Amino acid sequence: MPLIRAALALMLAAAPAAAQEARQVMEEAQRRAQADSQHYEGLLQVVDSKGKVSDKRWVYDRLGSHGRSRSLLTFVQPAEVKGVALLVVNFPDRASDQWMWTPAIQRERRIALQDRSTRFFGTDFSFEDLEERDTEQYDYAILGEESIDGVPCWKIESRARKGKSSQYTSSIVWVRKDNYAFQRIENFIKDAVVRRLKYSKIENVQGIWTARVLEMADLKRNSRTILTLEKLEYNIPMKEENFTLQALRRGQ
Repeated sequence: MPLIRAALALMLAAAPAAAQEARQVMEEAQRRAQADSQHYEGLLQVVDSKGKVSDKRWVYDRLGSHGRSRSLLTFVQPAEVKGVALLVVNFPDRASDQWMWTPAIQRERRIALQDRSTRFFGTDFSFEDLEERDTEQYDYAILGEESIDGVPCWKIESRARKGKSSQYTSSIVWVRKDNYAFQRIENFIKDAVVRRLKYSKIENVQGIWTARVLEMADLKRNSRTILTLEKLEYNIPMKEENFTLQALRRGQ
């Protein structure tokens, strides 16, 4: 009995320690990705289940970082989506506020929480996937270590805390051990992986290790979207008034 009690005590002690280690890894990953602003031009190649490829382009601007940021994403090509824009206001303690501007009807629409799981304008990114993740909104558990594409990573389970609305039951994040950049994220609904995000061409941009190519796969639809970040810059001057509903209405 003493041996059983000792083993049980060790197991109980190990669980908080593992959770703390996982949180430390995620907090360090977030710290290293911190930037006052970000800008890039994105090429999206949407590949459907039959292999047909369609190209889209958007411009992305973000002011602030993680749970205290605002981002504006605006399609510039093709003509049928040009001018469609999404304003995302992120918060440290709850889900983001999101509004979409559609030029054809000259009005914005608030994206309800129950609609965040839907695809964003024909891509494989959902509205929720366009939020920034803040470590304070999740609980973490370390699942071990695993190499992805030959890169040693920590394998960490992430679950949204109460108050953070999410379509996903949980996510598994692979964090590179060399530079703390993300290598892969798998998003689960119950026990099934529904979306997989792969990061590649990771480069040091102004001191921040950044994936220049992100590939989001929708495993239910058997489709994927490859996003390539072009003209990427961090910490450039931006104005708060460009990240408001008024700016959205006037076409930024």
